[in-house]
Amino acid sequence: MNLKLKDLFYEFRNPDTIKALSAAIADEAKQLEKPLYIMEVCGGHTHIIMKYGLPKLLPDNIRFVHGPGCPVCIMPKERIDQAIALAKMDNTILLTLGDMIRVPGSKSSLANERANGYDIRALYSPLDAIKIAEENPDKKVIFFAIGFETTTPMTAVVIEQTVKKNVKNLYFHINHVIVVPPMRAVMEGKSKINAFIAPGHVSIITGSKIFISLAWKYKTPIVISGFEPIDIMRSVLMIVDQKNKRQSDVEIQYSRAVAAEGNHRAQELINRYMQLRENFRWRGIGNIPGSALQIMDKYSYLDAEKLFADILPNKPAEDDKLCICGEILRGIKEPTDCKVFGNVCVPNTPMGSCMVSSEGACNAYYRYRGV
Repeated sequence: MNLKLKDLFYEFRNPDTIKALSAAIADEAKQLEKPLYIMEVCGGHTHIIMKYGLPKLLPDNIRFVHGPGCPVCIMPKERIDQAIALAKMDNTILLTLGDMIRVPGSKSSLANERANGYDIRALYSPLDAIKIAEENPDKKVIFFAIGFETTTPMTAVVIEQTVKKNVKNLYFHINHVIVVPPMRAVMEGKSKINAFIAPGHVSIITGSKIFISLAWKYKTPIVISGFEPIDIMRSVLMIVDQKNKRQSDVEIQYSRAVAAEGNHRAQELINRYMQLRENFRWRGIGNIPGSALQIMDKYSYLDAEKLFADILPNKPAEDDKLCICGEILRGIKEPTDCKVFGNVCVPNTPMGSCMVSSEGACNAYYRYRGV
């Protein structure tokens, strides 16, 4: 490894700095009027928190709570059933990203259907969708697009290139979701959350401004954090400081990447090709109005949901009764509260999406707690 890169990693993972931050948090936490329940919304943060054992470095009156920020985890079974139905059409190639292939639907998964001979492929880059469509002009190529605001601009770029190149056989099943509505849903539910660590990568696109109304309405400190252990510990200290000062502001710890206004070019691309859905059902949470996107009506001729609506299942499909992934996503329970966690439900044979995803809370607990 390059020496400078080593130095950079050490700067963000320096044990002495982490211990000093832990001590500072413990000292400041003595002034807290009540316990602090900090939800880290992003699954990437969850994995860093568990990998580096950060909960053990916090005082008893500060707890991390894992949130609904994993795009694979929140995908309801009926949307996966729709992807399977599309993949089973004659002369079709279905494309998607990463862990989505392994998430169980109501009866099967894309991985199982690929094993049954259907042409289902994981993309390294969404732009590969155009190349695959051009190489297979006699096939219907359908991109099952997922992700929060982080990955949405890339899907918008693919739509733009499809239009510009006049690619006739590439279609889109859009499952892009927005981060603020589920945070609001968590606050309006039974959760005891009273602070947020907001997602860094999403905020690069959106900017910090999208969280302001949330912080003010619920009197909740929000700090946008980077993805190293020192980033997260500094974010916790910033939250404690806000609480002690009785403030409810949006602060940027991840200032090396995030600005208040975000990426205007990316925002413009999204707004040019996508629009808000009236409703979207989140796995374990339920319907959240205005929480997801769909293709702009102007480009409905690319929308697989509309073009192939007659074969798509729409009936809500609930999780296995033994799986508590929904309560985990809402911050009500932890993976270790689940009866099947670590025995019946493991990464190779997952019952729920929180174990499938590389960003899922159950997956993080399984990996880093020595189960």
